[in-house]
Amino acid sequence: MRQLRGQERAITANRQTSWAFADAFVAEDETLRWARDRARDAGLPSVSPGTGAALRLLAAAADAKAVAEIGTGTGVSGIYLLQGMRPDGVLTTVDPEPERQGFARQAFRAAGFASNRSRFIPGRALDVLPRLADGGYDLVFCDGDPLESLDVLAESLRLLRPGGVVCFGGVFADGRTVDSASQPAEVQHLRELLRAVRESQELLPSLLPVGDGLLCAVRLGG
Repeated sequence: MRQLRGQERAITANRQTSWAFADAFVAEDETLRWARDRARDAGLPSVSPGTGAALRLLAAAADAKAVAEIGTGTGVSGIYLLQGMRPDGVLTTVDPEPERQGFARQAFRAAGFASNRSRFIPGRALDVLPRLADGGYDLVFCDGDPLESLDVLAESLRLLRPGGVVCFGGVFADGRTVDSASQPAEVQHLRELLRAVRESQELLPSLLPVGDGLLCAVRLGG
């Protein structure tokens, strides 16, 4: 029994090391580090390098021309998305704090993206998303308030073209999503989101163990 426990600890340690290696596999440039530092100064979370690389990959695989982002932050995830999009693609990014979007504008400019590659809309996601075009987006990345996640999912499905991709960041909630202990409302909402995406007949889902968890799904339909 003692030997088995030792093997389990070794497996767990190796897995954690592998995850850490995978999440840091893609190196970040000076502009991304600057945007990440601004987020840290403001006390804001930002996507991990592994999560950003996954978003860039998904945007490239979808040949994305139009992407919507809920939660601009200071521009870390937006840079990754823009890097993966088509050269003529436009990122529409929504955030309730215009000051954060000011940092993101600087970061996008420093990363070499022309001003017409992004559209900044200040406001709450559920106030802004209903104004965006039905079926007009190739990818929607959601990194906003977990309490609004189910409503944001419904809006995202309306925004996506068939074959488009929806992603939700931070769904592990620092491990609390899978913890059997009593959890706050935001974690309960994330659990409901995971269940809704997994059980939806409209979506082909996957849960990627990068960063703090990246829930992804393709919208089915012709």
